[in-house]
Amino acid sequence: LVESGCRVTLLDTIPDPTGATPFLTPTGKPFEAGTRGFWKDYPNIENLVAELGLREEDVFTEFTPSSFFSPDGLEATAPVFSGTDFPELPSPLGQIFATFDNFKRLPLADRASMSGLLVAMLDFTSDSETFEAYDRMTAHELFIRCQLSPRLVEDFIRPTLLVGLFKPPEELSAAVTMELLYYYALAHQTSFDVRWIKSRSISESIIAPLSQQLSRQYPGALTVRGSCRVSQLGLGETDLIASVKYQDFNNGGKEEELNDIDACVLALGSKGMKGVMSASGPLARVAPELAKASSLGGIDVLACRIWLDTYVPTDTPANVLSRYPSLRGAGGTFFMLDQLQPDSAALWGGGTPQGSVLACDFYNAGALLPMTDQDIIELLIKELLPSAVPGFKAAKPVDSFVARYPGAVSWFSPGSLASRPPLQTSVPNLVCAGDWVRLGKREHGAKGLCQERAYVSGLQAANTLTENGIVNSVGEHPVIPIRDDEPQVIAGRAVNKFVKSVFNPLGLKPDWLR
Repeated sequence: LVESGCRVTLLDTIPDPTGATPFLTPTGKPFEAGTRGFWKDYPNIENLVAELGLREEDVFTEFTPSSFFSPDGLEATAPVFSGTDFPELPSPLGQIFATFDNFKRLPLADRASMSGLLVAMLDFTSDSETFEAYDRMTAHELFIRCQLSPRLVEDFIRPTLLVGLFKPPEELSAAVTMELLYYYALAHQTSFDVRWIKSRSISESIIAPLSQQLSRQYPGALTVRGSCRVSQLGLGETDLIASVKYQDFNNGGKEEELNDIDACVLALGSKGMKGVMSASGPLARVAPELAKASSLGGIDVLACRIWLDTYVPTDTPANVLSRYPSLRGAGGTFFMLDQLQPDSAALWGGGTPQGSVLACDFYNAGALLPMTDQDIIELLIKELLPSAVPGFKAAKPVDSFVARYPGAVSWFSPGSLASRPPLQTSVPNLVCAGDWVRLGKREHGAKGLCQERAYVSGLQAANTLTENGIVNSVGEHPVIPIRDDEPQVIAGRAVNKFVKSVFNPLGLKPDWLR
């Protein structure tokens, strides 16, 4: 929008949305709300990094393997395919052969039952009616109907979904679940390759350079107001967005107002949408789709960081914890930041490094949120971490920090598709952005809880305003598609479409659809 000649005001509840001021714990150490990966098919974020004049090797780590742990020990290791000597084979053959020895406990017969999902994978995007039918179904129900083995689901797929979509299969849309599995695992042999921020935080490494570049190239065009919560959107005489009211917590929560607005981009999750729509009655009248979006739920997340008195070696820097009763239904991860980020002094807030630094995140964490900070740290130090890696038994925490984010993450619940906000609302000068937004004719291949999808949705929100004539621009901002589907997938979908055209008129549909 700034590049199109607009004057833009950004309102955000975090203190400094520009990334220039890092978030620090009370003891002065750096903290980031959740550790987020950058997968192989993130072309637009990679292009942004290039446009900022940054080198990928300075911003991101190498692609790293990941380990999955349970109370029984190591369950599986996700390898790295990019840059290895292993030949790239057609999907899913490449993944099957390359990971043959990576599952430590799951029998081959259980892994083979995953094939029951392949026909549904070819079918669920065949048309909008079919996709909606899959969306109404839970992933758990689909797995049963496709005859996936209970052990495959419990030991591998459930843990994967808990850290991928932050909910167990019985609480997830089957359609979005298959979008996630395809995008991150099945589209290509290298789809699951993931890397991480190499220094400090995403805000400091990418957002801050972006903010600085926009301010330098377009002086005065961008105004950023942190610690401000939007409370109400007001309509003008023609039922267009004309004003935005917000609370400025830099000024004791005083209510402020922006007037004479030409356009508005709502980049809110369900929790923020609920707050805005509850105070925007006239908008709810003309944009009922936003009122529906405000009815959707969010997922509770808990993030903590631990500084240890000794270094603990691990086989992989990224790790998943699953099936522990003490997780209370949550999915867990721990990341060895000292292995991912070479600047140890920065991890210790400029102090003398003493040992490993861990980022530990819990998703679907509603039952963990009431626990005290001390109990959460003790759960990690005394039970979860030593169970996964025995070396943690000798380590003691020097410092720690815990943060809770109730209802902060998009929940793709069964049947939620129809209620998710659209890119273009019923109000011509109001568009939406975020990973939960339905992009319509501008749909992109990045799916699920995904930084790439969130970024693309922002670009497409601005492009939509340009298309509508709300913003005068020489052209739309380019959006890079992900890699094309492989030939065998394209052929399989064509065969599926032909079979459906023959049998659907006879009332014959797949057993798992109704």
